Amino acid sequence: VIRPEPCCVCGSRIRFGKTAIKCCQCQLLLHTKCREQCPSLCTPRPHHHVRPHEGVLADFAPSTPPLVPMLVVQCVTEVETRGLTETGLYRVPGAEQLVREWKRKLLRAGGALPALSSVSDIHVVCGVLKDFLRGLKEPLVTFSLHPAFLRAADIPDDVASDTALRHVVSKLPPANRDTLAFLMLHLLKVSHSPDCKMDVFNLSRVFGPTLVGHSSANPTPLTIMEDTPRQCKVVARLLSLPPIFWRGFVETEQENLVPM
Repeated sequence: VIRPEPCCVCGSRIRFGKTAIKCCQCQLLLHTKCREQCPSLCTPRPHHHVRPHEGVLADFAPSTPPLVPMLVVQCVTEVETRGLTETGLYRVPGAEQLVREWKRKLLRAGGALPALSSVSDIHVVCGVLKDFLRGLKEPLVTFSLHPAFLRAADIPDDVASDTALRHVVSKLPPANRDTLAFLMLHLLKVSHSPDCKMDVFNLSRVFGPTLVGHSSANPTPLTIMEDTPRQCKVVARLLSLPPIFWRGFVETEQENLVPM
């Protein structure tokens, strides 16, 4: 190992200079000592993937549109099924250990994902979704388009800002664009639920750092401080766009968004 990477079985990092085992089909990486606990079957990836625990969004997306990772579909479906009456959805944290365990289960599952209905606390499901999005190598809006999203949200005229945002969204990689659209439609449902008490302002504060992030993987403390309010502003602006705009990206193949 040259660059320290997490073991897909135990989750702890495999340190520099240590020997590891990697599957040539699914790229699963693990400690040599964890070999016995490794799943016996793997799912070969239809296109290039990095590691099951880390990569850009396209590495987790299906091969047919809409290009939304199954983990995202599974979590959103579960939240919409039984979470829209829960106060503080996405703001109240789930148990950290359970979030890590379920994220690992879902990422290791390959084809058919384990049912999230067995997770009693819906906040854990919310935590898995947020942790997955935070763990990507670059944020959903991508490093290269990050400045354009901030500039578009800063335009004082609402109509001009919306037009600029639509243009930048259309420039996203297909998987990022489809997943962003899917998430925006979901968050709009959450914001409209009186029981959740999570309006657009609250949701933008939660998802600003997660979806927008920064323009590089290693931002300076000053950049972090300056970006935080602008991240929230971007998400709030995105949530102000009409649902019909977002549906245009995901409704063409809606039947493919049924969780497996």
